[in-house]
Amino acid sequence: MTSPGRENSPYPKASSWLRLGARAVDAAVALGMYRLGGPAGGVLAILFLCVADAMFQGQSPGKRIFGVKAMHVPTRSAVRNRDSVLRNAPFALVVLLGMMPPPLGQGAFLAGVFVIGGAEALRVVRDPLGLRFGDAWAQTQVVDGKVVAGAMVADRRAGPERHGQLGV
Repeated sequence: MTSPGRENSPYPKASSWLRLGARAVDAAVALGMYRLGGPAGGVLAILFLCVADAMFQGQSPGKRIFGVKAMHVPTRSAVRNRDSVLRNAPFALVVLLGMMPPPLGQGAFLAGVFVIGGAEALRVVRDPLGLRFGDAWAQTQVVDGKVVAGAMVADRRAGPERHGQLGV
């Protein structure tokens, strides 16, 4: 599997601050599910984190609030459930670590936040397109929602001949 690279991604890097804000909102929603969901709270939080990016056409609740979108680069479309699960598996693992029996679970959760979260954040900052490990696995990229909307308008203006279709 190849990861999206600079040469085959039509999108510029999204703001790390917008991505951080979106992740904070999604983490707060997952934490609420974890705490309020009773015995099933951990499972609800994992499921939410896994499929959140596919909820609103490539936008989790946090991404929707902050105006960023997860795109599947090869198809240039919003991420689907499969893509969302692949790209968010590292964060679901952190919640899974937290589900271990106390006191091991709390320590494992904190270690996961720092190790997995830190590695992913460092990758976003250092990568020219802001790709983290989850993005490489799923061939996705988080982009500014305005960039995607602008590209869609440009495609519509180009007409069917741009895509090799007949103008019927």
